[in-house]
Amino acid sequence: MKVQLQVNGSPVDAAASAADIAATGADGLFTFEGQHDVFFPLLIAAGATDLGLMTNVAVAPPRSPLHLAHAAYDLQLYSGGRFRLGLGSQVQAHIEKRYGSRWAKPAKLMAETVRAIKAIFAAWEGQDRLDFRGEFFTHTIMAPNFNPGPNPFGPPPVLLGALGPVMTRTAAEVADGLLVMPFNSARHFAERTVPAVAEGLRRAGRTPDGFQIIAQAMVAVGRDQADLAAAIDGVAALISFYGSTPAYLPVLEAEGWADIQPELNALSKQGRFAEMRRLIGDEVVARIGIVGTPEECARQIAERFGEHAAEVCCYFPGYTPRAADVADLIGALHRAPVLR
Repeated sequence: MKVQLQVNGSPVDAAASAADIAATGADGLFTFEGQHDVFFPLLIAAGATDLGLMTNVAVAPPRSPLHLAHAAYDLQLYSGGRFRLGLGSQVQAHIEKRYGSRWAKPAKLMAETVRAIKAIFAAWEGQDRLDFRGEFFTHTIMAPNFNPGPNPFGPPPVLLGALGPVMTRTAAEVADGLLVMPFNSARHFAERTVPAVAEGLRRAGRTPDGFQIIAQAMVAVGRDQADLAAAIDGVAALISFYGSTPAYLPVLEAEGWADIQPELNALSKQGRFAEMRRLIGDEVVARIGIVGTPEECARQIAERFGEHAAEVCCYFPGYTPRAADVADLIGALHRAPVLR
């Protein structure tokens, strides 16, 4: 199983962070749209390593498909064909109150965004005249002085992040792959994600061949008990944050923990984050996160996702694992059986 790790999002630290990731034996790196821009660090990392590069994710609703297409095309060109464009919808409160943008029908908007980007790529590749007309976007002008022409490495794949069945189905219908939400569990993935992918592929008349499923996991890894305790605390804190969001309720429902979501939500609105973390017990961390030694974590990831995914993005939230533990985790994942 291939492994992707998160690069430091600061442009000041991105090169050193990318080099550190390369030293672990990872196959690629990704950016998360948090405190920094999601594209700039990848440009720096592309020159510092020869690893695969991915946005995970670029929040699409506030951006034009043309902006996304240009950034993705240029990163694909500069990296020599190592880039994948991962897109996500975010939730309504963040789109309206953090990005200052408008919220629309999220699954339809994301589907149209992917189709519009692909139409722009096709025009640049000389495959078709640009004539995209949708509910949200219209792209009908592409004069030669705005057209970069064919990319020698081809257009980059466009991936879509999803959790719920409608967005997951949408990803399987229109995108080149699915970025599985890291707030997940073995039961939710098997019972809700996998069937939604199958339904989306069926509706689009597609086969699983060529459709990438990229697993994501919040990993608490360590050999030393003190290290593992700190790692579990970091994963639990992130689980409490995700769990406070109503859109992520289905994962808690699947595990029989729906009753903690309203309390998490209320505490988050009051800024009582320490109390939120105390609601997340060890069993919750074990089922939604991944916990143990490097070898135990690799086994859990392979058991949860290996039948459907050939690669995984590993997060280490709120703590810094020992480099040797990360390298051992990656080595164990590289040896893990993948059935896909």
